[in-house]
Amino acid sequence: MERENMVKSVSRALDIISIVSMKKGGLGVTEIANQIDINKSSVYRILSTLVQYGYVEQDDDTGRYKLGYKLLEISSRLLDSIDLRAEAHPFLRELENATNEVIHLVVYDQDEVVYIEKLDGNEALRMHSKVGKRAPMHCTSVGKAILSQLPVHLVHDILDRKGLPAHTNQTIVDKETLLRELIEVRHKGFALDLQENEYGITCIAVPIFDHQGKVSAAVSISGPTMRMTDERLQELRPLMIQTGQQISARLGYVQ
Repeated sequence: MERENMVKSVSRALDIISIVSMKKGGLGVTEIANQIDINKSSVYRILSTLVQYGYVEQDDDTGRYKLGYKLLEISSRLLDSIDLRAEAHPFLRELENATNEVIHLVVYDQDEVVYIEKLDGNEALRMHSKVGKRAPMHCTSVGKAILSQLPVHLVHDILDRKGLPAHTNQTIVDKETLLRELIEVRHKGFALDLQENEYGITCIAVPIFDHQGKVSAAVSISGPTMRMTDERLQELRPLMIQTGQQISARLGYVQ
């Protein structure tokens, strides 16, 4: 019975933290008790314990309770410990199983993208990509997905520094044309590489955001152009957008 009461107290404490978090200006004991349906004296005892440990604090002027900085300290530790590859891997595996195509996870570094994960799928496909390799941003779907979410001045700086060299005859080599496409990518939420980096390879990618709402990575599906038809790309779009949202959520991003 004592153990059951302890578990119930912990449950109520967590409920109270959740309730308090919903009101920016804080809540009084009576308001909290009305929402959790327990008596005010019990709510007060739990709040006093939470205040003691820093999870909740009481405003000296209003007497209302709000979240304490202990929660921020813990959440900061959690965010620091997040491993992008580990958090993304289950979703990348789902993509691979659903499509049988090559799946890439990349990060942005020094005006380029770097492949940090690659799943080969079940279909034979020869690509130049491999984990640790760098690739240009202007002619890859992952690069364009990231560029579309960066500040405009930074995009100009990257393109000015790296240029827009042609990798195939499909590569966009005109800056204004690429900038217009990036606006469209940002609006639609996904980017395409239509044989712009490698002949015979078509890719679709979406950006991944971190807990600060900044683009931190991108994920893509790559396949032979003969298989990655307009119809197939249309089918893959919602799956890709969902995957990007799921990975972003695991990194602490709130849309």
